[in-house]
Amino acid sequence: MKLQRKGTRHSHRGVIGVESAIVMIAFVIVAAALAFVVLNMGFTTSQKAKTTIIAGLGESSSSMQVAGKVTGVGCTSSAKGCTTPYLNATAYPIKISSGGDSVDLQVATTAVKYVSNSVEYDDIYAGPITAAEYRSLALAFTQATAEAGSDFDAFNGDVHPISGTVPSSTKAFVYWSVRTNTNAILDQGEHAVLAIGFASSDRPAALDTIRAEIIPATGASLSVERQVPTITTQVVDLG
Repeated sequence: MKLQRKGTRHSHRGVIGVESAIVMIAFVIVAAALAFVVLNMGFTTSQKAKTTIIAGLGESSSSMQVAGKVTGVGCTSSAKGCTTPYLNATAYPIKISSGGDSVDLQVATTAVKYVSNSVEYDDIYAGPITAAEYRSLALAFTQATAEAGSDFDAFNGDVHPISGTVPSSTKAFVYWSVRTNTNAILDQGEHAVLAIGFASSDRPAALDTIRAEIIPATGASLSVERQVPTITTQVVDLG
């Protein structure tokens, strides 16, 4: 008979407890690592969503707005080539809206679309005129005839819609009436005018609906639509 002294009984309970603790610690470490990965991915996704939303808001809101009355140049005299009253040109005053970003109006980054009852042009933009400030549409059209570059060829020669001579093709340009510098960027505090001179066959008549749309490189476009009223004077208020 084998005797075993009291207090010498073998037990594995302590070893099993240590192993369980090691396994539990391993699980905790793995869970913490997974939680960090999940949280990090969540923060990254949230940041991307925020960036996308901000960019979307910037693209959906236009930085430009109409800054006054749209006017037209009426032709009512047969001596100036108008057997029926027409508009020889239109002028749209524009500026940067409150809180809006500056807009680059160079011909390489901007397009002007024109639509009327009878014609549609995807881009009639000749470019900006930045030589000086012009306080009247007449002075701006005079400068257009002197602008270099093939985009202004339609205004070459003795072309002046206000005096009755229309361009060879329908063209638009932008000039500044109030500016803070001499570049082609429309900034806060500046005022510009989108001027459109119509070719003879494109001139809108009374009750025609005309729409001009400035499409910049970034941000939403600015679309202005007006209905031509009865043309009885040289200066026509289009509202």
